[in-house]
Amino acid sequence: MRKHYLDNIRWITVVIVVIYHVFYMYNAEGVLGGLGKITNLSVQYYDIYQYLVYPWFMPVLFVVSGISARLSLDSHSDKEFIKSRTLKLLVPSTIGLFAFQFIQGYVSMSLGGGFDGLVSEGVPKPIIYLIMVASGSGVLWFMHLLWVYCVILVLIRKIEKGKLLAAGAKAPLWLIALFVFPIWGAAQILNTPIVSVYRIAFYFVFFMLGYFVFSNDELIERLKKMAIPLIVAAVVICVAFAALYFGDNYADKPINRGFLYVLDAYVGSLAMLAGMARFGDSYSSFTKWMSAHSFGLYVFHYLGISSVALIIAKPGLLPAPVCYILSLVAGFVFGYGLYAIISRIPFFRWAVLGIKKEK
Repeated sequence: MRKHYLDNIRWITVVIVVIYHVFYMYNAEGVLGGLGKITNLSVQYYDIYQYLVYPWFMPVLFVVSGISARLSLDSHSDKEFIKSRTLKLLVPSTIGLFAFQFIQGYVSMSLGGGFDGLVSEGVPKPIIYLIMVASGSGVLWFMHLLWVYCVILVLIRKIEKGKLLAAGAKAPLWLIALFVFPIWGAAQILNTPIVSVYRIAFYFVFFMLGYFVFSNDELIERLKKMAIPLIVAAVVICVAFAALYFGDNYADKPINRGFLYVLDAYVGSLAMLAGMARFGDSYSSFTKWMSAHSFGLYVFHYLGISSVALIIAKPGLLPAPVCYILSLVAGFVFGYGLYAIISRIPFFRWAVLGIKKEK
C-alpha cells in the first residue's frame, strides 16, 4: 500500500520551503544569498518564521528520501534504483544547469551585482555563461547530495546484507532518542565553506536513519503513539531556538553546529514523521495533485521569487508588502507553470526534470 503520509510530508514541506524563501529573500538578519532588507522597519519580527522552520525542513526531506529509497529497493534491483535516481536527481542538477537553470544563475548574479566586475574586466562571454551555470544550482543542492547518498547506500547494502535493517526495526524508543548525538557529531564535519547548505555528513545521517530505521512499519507504529508529545516537544524547541538566536545568522556556524540546532532538526523531523503518519495518512484529489506537482514547485519556485526581487523589489518600484506578496505568488506560479510547460517539451523535460521520453 502507498504510504500517503510520505507524499503529504513532501508537498507540505515544499510549501513551507517556498514561504521560507520569500522571507529569506528579504531577510534583515544578514543571511547572505537574497536581496536583503527592503523595509524601513528597525526589526523585522516576522523573520522569526525562518528560525522556526529552517533547522528541520530539509532534514525531514532527507528522512523521507531514505524511507522512499527503502521502498524502491524492496521492489527494484540496485542497478534499476541507481538508474532511476540518476535520471531524477543527477540529470536535472547537472545537465539541467546548462539547459535551463543558468537563468537562475543570471538572476542571482544580477541581484548581488556579480556581473559588474566581470563585464568591466572583459571576461569572455563563454566564461560568464559557465559562471552563470555554476551560480544556477540554487535549490538543486538537495538533489546533488541525495544522489551521492543513494550511491553510497547501495554500497553499504552490499556490506550489511540486511542486518542493519533488522536492527533498525527493533530499535527501542530510548535508542531513537540517543540518535541525536551522532547527528550532533555529524554536524561538526564535512561542511563546505562559503556554500553552507552542503552539510554532507549532517544530512547523510538523516538519510540513513530514514532508510535503516524509520522505513520500518513496526517502528512507525510505535512513533505514532508518541505523535502528540513529539509535536509539543518540537514546538517548544523551535520556539526556544527562535527566541535565543533571533537576529543572528542561523544558517552558518557556530549556530548550525550547536546542540540546540541539532535537537531542533531531529525532534522536528520526528514530530513531522510521527504526526503525519498518525494524522495525515490519507489522500484526496487536492493532496494527490499537490504531491504530483511538488517536485516542479521545488525546482522552479526560487526563480519566481528571485525574479520579482530583481525586477520589482531591487529598484523599489513597489512598496515592500506588495513585493512580499508578489514574490510568494510568483514562487507558486513559476513553480507550477514552468513545470507544466517544461514537462511537455522534448529534451527539456528530460534535462531539467528527469522525465524520460514517453513510449
